[in-house]
Amino acid sequence: MSSVSPSGLPVVDAMTPAVLVLPGPVARDEVPRLCEDVRARLESSRAGVVVCDVAGLGPPGLTTVDALARMQLAARRAGGRIRLRDPDSALRALLALVGLLFEVEGQPEQREPPLRVEEAVEPGDPAF
Repeated sequence: MSSVSPSGLPVVDAMTPAVLVLPGPVARDEVPRLCEDVRARLESSRAGVVVCDVAGLGPPGLTTVDALARMQLAARRAGGRIRLRDPDSALRALLALVGLLFEVEGQPEQREPPLRVEEAVEPGDPAF
């Protein structure tokens, strides 16, 4: 018995992260639902990351910081993490002020040098 391999490229399951859009200001009573959404999206995708689009949040406050911290905790307990998409500078500053570090989409991960960085060349250095 012989088997014929299918022609074309093999089917690859891309592990794209799920996206959770946070529109408008977050209220305290919405936080448990958001945490459950994060857990459900981590279980349904195998990427281990949920991207939280925070571009539409508006001016950040401590309720927003609390919600993001609880969502990150829910993600960690489920074996994953969250990544922020399009946070404004005020949200970044507030998160840094309270000591919360979040991975931001489009930025290099910690301990990785940014791409395409040129090192300074001293006069007299040999050319490669």
